[in-house]
Parts: sequence; structure tokens; C-alpha cells
Amino acid sequence: METLVVKNVQKTFGEIEAVKQVDFSVKEGEIFGLIGPNGAGKTTTLRMISTLLKLTSGSIKVCGYDVMEESDEVRKIISYLPEDAGAYKGLTGRSYLKFMAGFFADGEEYDRMVEKAIELANLGDRIDSKIDTYSKGMMRRLLIARAIMPSPKLAILDEVTSGLDVINAFDIRDVIRDIAKSGVTVLMSSHNMFEVDMLCDRIAMISNGRVVITGTPAELKERYGASNLEEVFVKAVKG
Repeated sequence: METLVVKNVQKTFGEIEAVKQVDFSVKEGEIFGLIGPNGAGKTTTLRMISTLLKLTSGSIKVCGYDVMEESDEVRKIISYLPEDAGAYKGLTGRSYLKFMAGFFADGEEYDRMVEKAIELANLGDRIDSKIDTYSKGMMRRLLIARAIMPSPKLAILDEVTSGLDVINAFDIRDVIRDIAKSGVTVLMSSHNMFEVDMLCDRIAMISNGRVVITGTPAELKERYGASNLEEVFVKAVKG
């Protein structure tokens, strides 16, 4: 079953064609990577899927719901974490998660949601420290927990390890694997091809607003006789 289907999607801003033609689908329960260089159209595509930008043409469906015609239904089943997401730095991590959970649930469900988020953030005693004392890695853990606590059908993560050191990036990748194992479908963007090679079940490579190739990392490396995805990307773009 497919959680996400993107067909012939185009997005223009005036005379600028940011996304020219994007086609891919994401299966239920998989980690799917949308990869390419900065300015390729990754974030614009994610924002259209998240209902934050209107499509110029084409169609996007999430669990059968059309993002243009049924945007309210789509928002109920997705969670979007942009690269530049922040949190209320005057709050503690626990207080922030409680505040955000209040938008989704009350009573026992609220308590379960907060408990789940605290466990996912895995910040130990620092969950009761103010957010303005958190490292970038700690902040990213907190934000991922906030994004996942409503149990979305589709989690959309934009450059989720950008700017993190090796250890924090490693830990965040483990968090993403755990999210997928819990039944959440994950769509992530990245320009780090080493990362998606390790993490993603399938990927779509995007260049200049177009998807140029889709498949599993292993399939693509074999098809292009390449040892890594960077080499695959270069060969695919150059044709």
C-alpha cells in the first residue's frame, strides 16, 4: 500500500520554475529519501506535500487524500519538521512537549502522548532543563519527538541532521529507524548521500526541479556501476 503518491507536480513562483516535474511514491512503513543538491527543489516539494504551498499543476495524495482538495484531512495524518524549526526556548523540554500535546489530545490520551514524546526525545534529566540550554542535537531530538507524538501516518523531515556533528547525526538516524519500526512512514530530504545510503529503503534523486532516478540505494549503485550514491547522482544527471 502506498502512503504517498506524487504525480507530475510542478511549482512556479512568477517566472521561476522551482519544481518542473516530480513523480514518486512512498510505500507504507518505509523510509524514503528525496535527495539532491541545495536548490534542487526538495524543500519546495516537501512543502507542497505538507499543504503549506499550493501546487501549480499535478497531484499529490496522502493515504488517498488529495492535498489540494482535502488539505484538512491530510493535515490530520501528517507531521512536518522543517530544517529551521525551533521551539519556545524559555520552556523546559517537558513543558514544551506538554504544551504541544495540548493541541492534539486531552485526558489519558494527552498523558500517553507526552510520555511517548519524552521517551522518544531520550534526553534524560535534561528534559527538565530550559530549551535555551540545549545543544543542536538535543534540540533536534526534542523537535522530532514533538513531530512524532501524534502518531502521524507520514512524517516529513527536511534535512533533519543538517549541521549536526557525527555522533548526534548517528543518534538521530537511530531515532528515525525506530520511528519507521513503530509503523510511521518517513519521507526525508537530504543532500547527504552517505546518510541516505545507510538509512533509506528507497530514494528519489532530484536535480533542477526534476526527479532523475528512483530506486533502492543498492539497485542504483548496481545500475550505474557505482560504489556510492554521489557517483550515481553525477552519472544520472550527466546522462
